[in-house]
Amino acid sequence: MPSVSLPDGSKKEFEKPVTVGDVAADIGPGLAKAAVAGKVNGRLVDLSAPIPDNAEVAIITADDEEGLEVIRHSTAHLLAEAVKELFPEAQVTIGPVVENGFYYDFAYDRPFTPEDLEAIEEKMAEIAERDEPVRREVWDRDEAIRFFRDEGEVYKAEIIGEIPDNEDVSVYWQGDFVDLCRGPHVPSTGKLKAFKLTKVSGAYWRGDARNEMLQRVYGTAWSDRKALKRYLKQLEEAEKRDHRRLGQQLDLFSIQEDAGGGLVFWHPKGARIRRRIEEYWRTEHERAGYEFLYTPHVADYDLWQTSGHADFYNDSMYPAMEVEGHPFEIKPMNCPFHVLVYKDQLRSYRELPIRWAELGTVYRYEMSGALHGLMRVRGFTQDDAHIFCREDQLEAEIGGVLELTLRVLNTFGFEDVDLFLSTRPEEKSVGSDEIWDKATNALRGAIESRGLDYHLDEGGGAFYGPKIDFKIRDAIGRQWQCSTVQLDFNLPERFDLEYVDESSGRSRPIMIHRAIFGSLERFFGVLIEHYAGKFPAWLAPVQAQVLPITDHQADYAAEVANKLKNAGFWAEADLRNEKVGFKIRQHTMDKVPYMLVVGDQEMESGQVSVRHRSGEDLGAMDVGTFIDRLRTEVDNKQIESEG
Repeated sequence: MPSVSLPDGSKKEFEKPVTVGDVAADIGPGLAKAAVAGKVNGRLVDLSAPIPDNAEVAIITADDEEGLEVIRHSTAHLLAEAVKELFPEAQVTIGPVVENGFYYDFAYDRPFTPEDLEAIEEKMAEIAERDEPVRREVWDRDEAIRFFRDEGEVYKAEIIGEIPDNEDVSVYWQGDFVDLCRGPHVPSTGKLKAFKLTKVSGAYWRGDARNEMLQRVYGTAWSDRKALKRYLKQLEEAEKRDHRRLGQQLDLFSIQEDAGGGLVFWHPKGARIRRRIEEYWRTEHERAGYEFLYTPHVADYDLWQTSGHADFYNDSMYPAMEVEGHPFEIKPMNCPFHVLVYKDQLRSYRELPIRWAELGTVYRYEMSGALHGLMRVRGFTQDDAHIFCREDQLEAEIGGVLELTLRVLNTFGFEDVDLFLSTRPEEKSVGSDEIWDKATNALRGAIESRGLDYHLDEGGGAFYGPKIDFKIRDAIGRQWQCSTVQLDFNLPERFDLEYVDESSGRSRPIMIHRAIFGSLERFFGVLIEHYAGKFPAWLAPVQAQVLPITDHQADYAAEVANKLKNAGFWAEADLRNEKVGFKIRQHTMDKVPYMLVVGDQEMESGQVSVRHRSGEDLGAMDVGTFIDRLRTEVDNKQIESEG
């Protein structure tokens, strides 16, 4: 008689074999209706999956994160079925879940048009309305290859051909459509009610530019139409905040294709913001006891072999260049350089911890199709830091990194931060169980001792050590991962790092990798979108524009602008022969925090009429009073509530 244990600790006994769906129905009709999948002994399965005796079972609904992933995966299959009905000659390839949605790649003889997307989406709704049952079958591998080849699906046959000979494969039917898939899937297409196709783009088969170009159709799917509507509203807002458009509009940066894609050119206004970010970063690191390093951009290829990057990171490295018959490599990481500085002399336990930081530019190979504004580039500056410490110092050092990271993120207006603690990977890692346990407990202890909430990411650590990732939430609710702190047992071993311990013996230091921004370029892109280009005054590239009403006040306007510049602010005088209303509108569109209007009255009284970009009229005030106001705002790094 099958026995089932439920998440609340209760047990159910059944007189005959049952499926996950049977268990859901036994619990109640409401749960059975809401169920999209299940978990049996921790493994995600279809509702039709049989349950072994003495199993732990959980019912997964669309409100669960895993349930939403099942819905998105199933909607990708719904998309593929719709495309095959409308375009029978199209070949299906792969259709994975991605953040907030899914995509599916198709081989077709022409690009899909916006009109095609509309037709495909309508067909998807029609298939969902048909409420086609979804069923799983297990096939012999060779049988599956023959079937898909006979159907003209050469890409599917190629994928199956890479599965080991002795393994069966699973396929899913819905109506007359069948697709290769591990699953699980919703029990029928009628469960898919809230979806939207968002865009189409080109993508190379297997991401290799030497292969055929495919049509990648992106979509989003949610548990209900309300959630879909909220997300589409967020997409609309994100479009307005797109850092690529605002970067051009505000003249902050450019990607010069003549120099090659993925390389960022900082324009004067963007460079002003970068300089302010870097100045603040340096100040905070000096306060936290860091010293600064400057290291080269290239190194002997042997260094990257010693570090392991040549083996583990080769796909992201550029081809080596030959110098006097020996290969040199442009750096993809700063870490080995800091290790060499540490190794330059024998260290004592009294010197530890050593904290070194660098704004180091690195270069990583990216396919042109993966490049995206400032978010995915080929050359970028990391705010890299490395700490070398003793085991007994580890938790305190991690705690210091947590405090520094959260303080910096808060200063830039990111107060909603989620922490993720990632533990040892199951398949591949270096170091003993003992050191992994100690390191993981040190990370956990540093988080918990500060009363911080965190999510546990089992098995999500790097092969060389556990880590903490920080995800910030922006003004429209999107999450971005920027900051990370990682422990490393690998590089100290590879480079044979040592220090003289208290007993005059030699011990191995623990190395901590740490970045707060991740990269200056990507963090700047996030800032642009978070503020929609309306930077707070302490970051704004032009903090005040002085606007004379007529040419008669031009000299006074220039004098006011110079006073502001001499006080250390970025100010300009707009002396063009245009109406002041036109100037106000333009500089409001340019997101300038303050506009100082000067007419005859202001000139005679030595004042300015202050207008905020929000439209608020702050009235007339002495120039010195405004300077004091702006200085307070800038020195305190005030974040405005408007957005």
